[in-house]
Amino acid sequence: MITGKTTVVGIMGDPVEHSLSPPMHNAAFQELKLDYVYVPFHVKRGNLARAMEGARKMGIMGLNLTLPHKIEVIDYLDELDEAAELIGAVNTVKFTENNAVGYNTDGVGAVKAIEETTPVKGKKIIIIGAGGAARAIAFQLLLSGVGEVLIANRTREKACNLRNDLKKTFNNSLGCLGLDDELEMELKDTDVLINTTPVGMHPHQDDEPVVTSDMMHPDLVVNDIVYNPLETGLLREADKVGAQTVHGTKMLIYQGIEAFRIWTGITPPFEVFETALMRELGY
Repeated sequence: MITGKTTVVGIMGDPVEHSLSPPMHNAAFQELKLDYVYVPFHVKRGNLARAMEGARKMGIMGLNLTLPHKIEVIDYLDELDEAAELIGAVNTVKFTENNAVGYNTDGVGAVKAIEETTPVKGKKIIIIGAGGAARAIAFQLLLSGVGEVLIANRTREKACNLRNDLKKTFNNSLGCLGLDDELEMELKDTDVLINTTPVGMHPHQDDEPVVTSDMMHPDLVVNDIVYNPLETGLLREADKVGAQTVHGTKMLIYQGIEAFRIWTGITPPFEVFETALMRELGY
């Protein structure tokens, strides 16, 4: 039951009605018997400054931010953690009495999802895509001690721009590729392949994946951050050669678990988040 003592957290976005975060977090609050509630707030572009001021004044304890607010929200925060500062985007905010601190748990979610299958330290990793998700994941991988990161993108220039941003902070082996023969050659000794593009996402699940089974090898770990459908074309191609696969739901769950921990100091059970998510996705 929600009372005057219930702690409020939530998510701000535009749109926000289809967010999968409320069922996951509220299931965990219920499981752990915490007097919290997670609420979706529809905040349109241009209204974020007032919404953030309102959140502070109403005593909201924490927020997730989704599109289009992940970059603008930085203007209304007092402090950023290291990953959020490097990435230049925030998806989680914790409010204290006098402070609002921004975090980015997207990259953490991706790394934890992959590390269920293989440690990332010292590994060669190719990321397909050069947008916000690719940026968050690349920075977090480098903070986690990977050996080499290659950014592959349809527009090679965008891949190289992200590579150049990474080089400002890290001395690791970093490269940029187009989606051509160069990618196929680099895949031969790659340890982990991560797709951060929407290729294969519902309702376009029949689109041909960028990387097909003939370009993969059995020791490759393939992670697609698309979670609807659960079995994307890329993951089906990976199955054909016996490569290990990591579903997009794992990143979604782990980034939520990290936000939950930031707000409450408690790491909720993975299974509670997973059950709530699968129910929402209809699996």
